[in-house]
Amino acid sequence: MKKLICVVGPTACGKTRLGILLAQRYGGEVVSCDSMQIYRGMRIGTAAATPEETEGVPHHMLAVADPAESWSAARYVAEATPVVEDILARGRQAILVGGTGLWLDALLRGHGFAPGAAGSAVRAELEERLSREGIAPLLEELRRADPLSAERLHPADEKRILRALEVFRETGKTISAHNAAERALPPRFASVKIGLRFQDREDMRRLIDRRVDAMVASGLLDEVRALLRLGLPRGATAMQAIGYKEFAGVLAGEKTEAEAVEEVKLRSRQYAKRQLTWLRRDQSIHWIEWEKSRDFVRAMQISTEILSEEGLF
Repeated sequence: MKKLICVVGPTACGKTRLGILLAQRYGGEVVSCDSMQIYRGMRIGTAAATPEETEGVPHHMLAVADPAESWSAARYVAEATPVVEDILARGRQAILVGGTGLWLDALLRGHGFAPGAAGSAVRAELEERLSREGIAPLLEELRRADPLSAERLHPADEKRILRALEVFRETGKTISAHNAAERALPPRFASVKIGLRFQDREDMRRLIDRRVDAMVASGLLDEVRALLRLGLPRGATAMQAIGYKEFAGVLAGEKTEAEAVEEVKLRSRQYAKRQLTWLRRDQSIHWIEWEKSRDFVRAMQISTEILSEEGLF
């Protein structure tokens, strides 16, 4: 199977632009791997490419979900896999672009997910116990059933503790065993991963701050207001995205716009750090390091060399 090209890296590092340039050169189409760009009506705050910015390159998995929905990695893989397969079937190059590492890895791996779904009886019972007893008894139950997961998970990670218990109750097998079995299988899609990052973290932080200022100037507050006017609850998954949660607070009178801007900048910088931590585990990534600014001419030269060495072109 033809290898996919993946463009990865922290927020604001230029993934969108490089993906478009690679698609133009190699007859490709972009598939977004971003857990917030899937939602409609959230272009500004998620930095999704505008029609002008795409320069005619087809983009997929952008604005495909209602903001009231809550997508999992499994749902994303189910929707994105046929898109990738269709691109390949038409003889085009699929280029995966995005900063949600879990979703990208899941799409490339392409295997099944452990059972369980929101709204199931097991999930409802666990959530009821959580509200009534707190997380400690549930973590102790997990420790008896799946000590590996109990040791790995932070006591405050209620979501994953419930998930691990749910899998064990529904299948009689631990989520640790399920994940180990999945990792032993070959991936569905072969890939070449190109990563973008700054040599100096301070340069990255400055760029993130400028990007947030640009989002605000482009109407982020109005975008959040429009979502709330449609009846989207503040507790919706989409409204937890960086920028939306903070500016919803502005509209509720809980903080000033200046305070929200500083919070968005801080959370964006923290998110970029978490993205880099996730990506550092992947030794297959070919890194391109920016210096003071993003030099896309140089990035394309290096990318071309990497793809040639990997036998793509």
